[in-house]
Amino acid sequence: MSHSSPFARRLAAANPEPAGRRWLYLPYDQLGHHLGPLAEVPPGELGVVLVEHPGKAARRPYHQQKLAYVLANGRHFALELAERGVAVRHVVARTASYRETLRPLAAELGPLAVMAPAERELRADLRPLVDEGAIVPLEHDGWLTTRDDFVKGCGEAPPWRMDRFYRHLRRRTGALMDAEGKPEGGRFSFDGDNRQPWKGEPAAPTPPAFEPDAITQEVGDLIRERFGHHPGQLDLRALPATQADAERVWAWAKAECLPHFGPYEDAMSRRSHSLFHTRLSPLLNLQRLSARRVLDDALALDVPLNSKEGFVRQLLGWREFVRHVHAVTDGFRTLRGVQVREHAGDGGWAQWRGEAWPAAGGDGGADPQALAGADPVPPAFWGVESGLSCLDTVASELWATGYTHHIPRLMVLANLATLLGVAPRDLADWFWVAYVDAYDWVVEPNVLGMGTFGAGDVMTTKPYVAGAAYIDRMSDYCEGCAFDPKSTCPITRLYWAFLARNDAALADNRRTKLQLASCRRRAADERAEDARVFEAVRAALQAGERLSPEALVR
Repeated sequence: MSHSSPFARRLAAANPEPAGRRWLYLPYDQLGHHLGPLAEVPPGELGVVLVEHPGKAARRPYHQQKLAYVLANGRHFALELAERGVAVRHVVARTASYRETLRPLAAELGPLAVMAPAERELRADLRPLVDEGAIVPLEHDGWLTTRDDFVKGCGEAPPWRMDRFYRHLRRRTGALMDAEGKPEGGRFSFDGDNRQPWKGEPAAPTPPAFEPDAITQEVGDLIRERFGHHPGQLDLRALPATQADAERVWAWAKAECLPHFGPYEDAMSRRSHSLFHTRLSPLLNLQRLSARRVLDDALALDVPLNSKEGFVRQLLGWREFVRHVHAVTDGFRTLRGVQVREHAGDGGWAQWRGEAWPAAGGDGGADPQALAGADPVPPAFWGVESGLSCLDTVASELWATGYTHHIPRLMVLANLATLLGVAPRDLADWFWVAYVDAYDWVVEPNVLGMGTFGAGDVMTTKPYVAGAAYIDRMSDYCEGCAFDPKSTCPITRLYWAFLARNDAALADNRRTKLQLASCRRRAADERAEDARVFEAVRAALQAGERLSPEALVR
């Protein structure tokens, strides 16, 4: 980084004297003034090391907007700390790993305290420094729950269930509980009330826009210059980069989203790809917003109970649940029957670029195969038109913004990938690079555990798969599609073909017994046609070809 850059000049002007301070290393996703020593130690006694790692950014084809989130928030956070009186050492890494960058800094400044990194990948990178005493681990207090909560709510061993965990937390914290210790409204979950399709009313809110300052513009220029070959569009006006920006997003979410969040939580629409979802996840996962403060604010809101409970369940229940599952299974590596994949170099990303991506490093990640699925992510997921309106709409929105809410992720992208036989590991890696809020602790449970059922019933009870009827009912994606969801859409035959291929693997699953029984009763010619359509669609999409009703006719 040039010393004449706007960021370097502002940091040099604001940075206080570094001598005589306690030094803390802050990972790229610990950008919160509320965290641990940042909130507890007087600013004049604290020094912070922040590492900007171009090698990490280049390791995978991360969405350009995701890179902008991390880099712009990291630089603005450095300035905010310095302006508070915290001494900041902002380092641009020239090494292959974080530990190689931090080792000489620890030798110079003394052992660096660090709150436990959320990402397993970074914890593994730093482990030798912990063993050497160059890094002193601290508890990460940005979470809402503890390992003890997880054990008390779910048990020591799988299968683990989120609803049990969530009920335990509601009782322990008193969140949405009445004076008699019963859940407000008589139920712990109002999920059954939150499945209405959205027909255009009430009007969906427009997310706030931000005027990029010189620091954010500088980050944008850096991304265009160094990472312009990465996928996705870069939109700095859609990027909350400062603490003030994060506060604006939360204020907008409280006023515009949460009053109507509940009924339309599962709805999908091409007219508004986030509907009433708050879009807080990238800011929460970077710790720009405190989950505890957000939870307290949400509980105090005067909004319908089904909306409030649905939001609380996502924040206090599911988000905490998946990070515990990831931690206690070492990223799914310790589960029976799970192998760790060796890196093939491109991680399946050649489907996008047409050539291998440089080796990503690391151990390749857990590769659970409870169900049949070994194909790479098809080009349609990278934005090549498939002819399926639902897939093309979601992929287009994703590469334009780096975001969709959780139902397109689960019931369009993960659903179709699972029906098509995509390898769970490849899909998890794809989610990791495509979404602005994606980190290993959240992606792997959501994809390997839930979206593909790759890890079996460890954390969910069944595969989340569906035919065209679900997508037609919960979205307007089918409008204008060449395929009719009631007759010609191949997704329904993909669904039946999936059940037939995985009959033996799912035979003992009580949640799929009715579906499997229905599949077995299908006439032999229908089952043969299901298998034929599956092979035809799979081959066409893997080749990057556009589907049409005519092409699928025998």
